[in-house]
Amino acid sequence: MNMNRRAFLKTTGAGLVASAFPLSLVKMAFGNDSPAQDFTFGYISDAHIQQIKGNKFVRNWDMGLIRAVREANLLTPRPDFFMFGGDLAQLGKKEELDHGLEILSHLRGKVHYVIGEHDYYLDLGEYWQSKISPLCYSFDHKGVHFVVLNSILTYDTWTHKKWGTPMDRMLAMARLDNPGGSPFMVGEEQLTWLKKDLEKIHRGTPVVLFSHSPIQKIFKPWNFWTEDAEKVQALLKPFEKVTVIYGHVHQIEYNQIGNISFHAVMATAWPWPYPESYTQLASCMPKMTVPMNRADPFFERDATGWQFIDLSSGRAAVRYQLPDNTNRTVAYNTRAGRPEDLNYQDHGSRIPPQIHY
Repeated sequence: MNMNRRAFLKTTGAGLVASAFPLSLVKMAFGNDSPAQDFTFGYISDAHIQQIKGNKFVRNWDMGLIRAVREANLLTPRPDFFMFGGDLAQLGKKEELDHGLEILSHLRGKVHYVIGEHDYYLDLGEYWQSKISPLCYSFDHKGVHFVVLNSILTYDTWTHKKWGTPMDRMLAMARLDNPGGSPFMVGEEQLTWLKKDLEKIHRGTPVVLFSHSPIQKIFKPWNFWTEDAEKVQALLKPFEKVTVIYGHVHQIEYNQIGNISFHAVMATAWPWPYPESYTQLASCMPKMTVPMNRADPFFERDATGWQFIDLSSGRAAVRYQLPDNTNRTVAYNTRAGRPEDLNYQDHGSRIPPQIHY
């Protein structure tokens, strides 16, 4: 499908043009031969709803999710469903999850969920499973096979060691620069489940996998990392068209490993800095990732935005709409065999970073 920005904005509603929040609209146009089977779904992630006390919550995180929901409800045509990509809560508390679910309940459409580490490590997903969804599952929609994985598990020796309180464990895993944490993983039980699930799927069927952490190894100090990523990739290798969509990193990332295209979605809460800004250890950020112009670390909406993902060829072309920044398109280049930023922001054209005291 060829769609320029003007045509896309006409199809998605004028109310979204000035959007400053990360809502992804994903065009699925490769599931069947018939154009009538084309469909879209929306993607919202990383709300980090945080309770202050009682019915008081951090307003900025609330407003990020509220605005994303409002804009999602303006989409025309209507998406077939929505995904929430994890970290609905900040500290996994029932009050935070319930408050986030109340906001998401205003979405007009079916919602599927991915669990994040901030939702999990207080009670190990007990409340999530009772109130929201299983931790891993799959479903089919119009010729596409969707898989949801819980990618934020870790070693049992860390999870079940002697903690003072469950909140101590949650806080240990919640930090960005996290020497007290432990690497994320999918785990053998889910790998066995995934193998059985994919055995039933024809190799020509497009597969879209949702995870919270990237199913690749990018930067271990910040847990932009999945310890057994290669094992998941091996199970996906037989399929012709595979896309992995993940949250967690709060920034634009894209990569190609073999037959698998990887794309990150941004957060409704805040942006994270790039791993290159962390000088203690080397970053393994994919070479195809081009840093965007993030001039102001104190502007809470810098490096947030919304994106339209066109998968009509089986390769993602992501059109990012960014506030106070240059809109960008990242598309698969068949000649180069990898995704490329079509409007690279060289250093000479970037806004100088601001200095704050």
